[in-house]
Amino acid sequence: MRKRFLVAVCFAFIGIARGEAQSPTVLPRTPEEQRSIDLYKSANKAVVFITTRSYVVDPFAFFEDIKPQEGTGTGTVVDAAKGIVVTNLHVIESAIKTGGSVEIMLASGVNSKAKLIGFDQDNDIAVLKIAEPTRDLASLPFGDSSRLEVGQRVYAIGNPFGLYRSMTSGIISSLERTMKTGVGSQLRDLIQTDAAINPGNSGGPLLDSSGNLIGINTAIVSQSGSSAGIGFAVPINSIRRILPEILATGKVSKPRMGWQLVDTDQGVMVLRIAPDSPALSVGISPIQRIFSGGAFVQGYREDIDGADLIYKVNGERMNSRDEVEDAIRQAPRSQKITLTLRRGGVYGKEREVQVLPRWE
Repeated sequence: MRKRFLVAVCFAFIGIARGEAQSPTVLPRTPEEQRSIDLYKSANKAVVFITTRSYVVDPFAFFEDIKPQEGTGTGTVVDAAKGIVVTNLHVIESAIKTGGSVEIMLASGVNSKAKLIGFDQDNDIAVLKIAEPTRDLASLPFGDSSRLEVGQRVYAIGNPFGLYRSMTSGIISSLERTMKTGVGSQLRDLIQTDAAINPGNSGGPLLDSSGNLIGINTAIVSQSGSSAGIGFAVPINSIRRILPEILATGKVSKPRMGWQLVDTDQGVMVLRIAPDSPALSVGISPIQRIFSGGAFVQGYREDIDGADLIYKVNGERMNSRDEVEDAIRQAPRSQKITLTLRRGGVYGKEREVQVLPRWE
């Protein structure tokens, strides 16, 4: 036995002396681990690091000094050939508003200036163009967020706290979530996930187990500011719907009725109507009407009994202002909307009108 061991050692040294390659030991991996590894290798090159510089006035400075502030976030390449990157509007908003700059670092380490093509505040989405895209730039294939199910495994890649291209995983916790933003608007139809999402992940991809892009990570719910296992992503189908228009015009046109709605104990009522508006053209009556008592006297007169309640939109019962706005927003652009109105409240006389919103 001892002689056999010495012979084996000798042969090993002979192999080293001859320069034979020694293959490193590969630890066994489960099929799930290998899928995660392969997914990261194929997807991480489409994730970019966004650095913004904005300029704010220091209110405590004696001469109101303008000081630069830097922020970081994540972007997702959706068209490598054209250098198109999708991120969250809140990642770059401060830089855009203050005349600052947005810079993108690619997976290759190359830094490039970015140009804002357009944005959609309703979905917290901004579209950027890389000034100098490189040949090795990669993009992600689109998935189908309408086919997602609770419990499905997902992966998030981003730059949390500046830690470049970090990956986390989890499951879809819920679908069609709605949450309010800091500016009072609402994000709708969100994907909820327990994959760890932290500050800096915003704008990064949420992927299914095949590496398809199913959402853009946008927000967390946390009392500490760090991941609490409640993260949200804008579904990719919502982005695909608005992306062509943003690329073509820089914005997303929306249907305007020219009214102001208010939630009451009776339901959704029309508070005010703008002159020369679609709502006015079909005879919708508001609670508050402009009156003039002379050259220098003008105000609003209230008449609830003569105002219209929005009872149904295209045959569906409406219970809140948000429901009315969602129903109108989701209607086809060239199609007239059928409104079922009740004058004076839910027990009032019912009538129907058809109106074509103004898209702008």
